[in-house]
Amino acid sequence: MGIQYPLYMMNIPVSYDTSIRNNAWMETYSEQEISVNLTEAIHELWEVYSFLSRYGFVYLLPSTSDCGLQDLVFVSNNGIVLHHMSEPTYIGSNFRVANRRGEEVLGMDFFCRLGYNTIKCPHLFEGEAELKYLRDNIYIGGYGMRSERKSYEWMEESFGMNVIALEQNDPFLYHLDCAVFPLTKEKVIVSVESFTHSELAAIERVAEIIPISRLEAYGGLTNSVAVGNFILNASNIDSLNPRSEEYRQERAKLRRMEEICAAHAMQPVYFKMDEYLKGGGSLSCCVLHVNRVNLQ
Repeated sequence: MGIQYPLYMMNIPVSYDTSIRNNAWMETYSEQEISVNLTEAIHELWEVYSFLSRYGFVYLLPSTSDCGLQDLVFVSNNGIVLHHMSEPTYIGSNFRVANRRGEEVLGMDFFCRLGYNTIKCPHLFEGEAELKYLRDNIYIGGYGMRSERKSYEWMEESFGMNVIALEQNDPFLYHLDCAVFPLTKEKVIVSVESFTHSELAAIERVAEIIPISRLEAYGGLTNSVAVGNFILNASNIDSLNPRSEEYRQERAKLRRMEEICAAHAMQPVYFKMDEYLKGGGSLSCCVLHVNRVNLQ
C-alpha cells in the first residue's frame, strides 16, 4: 500500500466492558470502581483518534455492541502488520485468554479485505502489543505471560525476521508494551528491572537502551505511540489526590517522560484514559500501526 502518510487502526468501543476480569490490573478495582462509563470511554478514545487523524489516516475496525468481545477496543492485541515485508502481511493473534478469542477473526477479515496476506499465528501470540518493530527485519518480542516464545521462532523461520525475545514474569506487565517502547529506530525505552542482564545485552546489540524503573513502567510510560515528534501517552494525574502516593508516582513518571522527550527534541502529549485503565489497558493498546510512515 503506497500511501506515504501514517496509517492506524482503532475500534469504536461500543462493545467495551469489564465484566470479565482477565488481568492483574482489573483485580485492583472494586465492583463499583471497575464499572465502565461508556460515554466517557468513547470521548476519551475520540480525543486520541482526533489527534492521530490530524497527522495520518485512521481505519476503524467495524464491530457491534452485541458482538460479545469486551476487549476488542484494544486493537494492538489483535495482530501485527509485518513492516519489513515487501508484500503486505498481517499475522493474526492466537489469544491465551478465552474471552478474547474471536477478536482476531475480525482483524484478519479486515486486513484480508485490504489485500493483505493474512495468517493466524499457530502458537499463543497477542499482536503488536507483544512484538515491537525496530527497523529493517528487527523486532523485540515478549513471551511468558500471554505469548509463547515458539511464536517468534515460527515467525523467524517463516518471514525472515530477527526477533529479540524477552521473557515476562510480572503479572502487571503482561504485554511487552507495558515494559518496552522503541522511541526511535536506534533507541528503546526499557524497564530494565524487568529483564535479565543477557536480555538487556541482546537489546543493546541492536539499539541504545533508555532505562526507566519498574514503577515508571507500572505508570504506563512505555504504553505510548510516536507521531512525528510527538509522544502520545496516558495520564490520570488530574483525577488523583495531590496528597496521595499515586499522585507522587504519576508526577515522577511524567517528569521522566518529559526528560526523555526533551533529550530527543520530542514533545509529550497526554490523554485521559481512565476508562481503559479499568480494563487493564492504556493508550497504545488502542492503536495498531498499519504502516510505519512517521512524518517529521
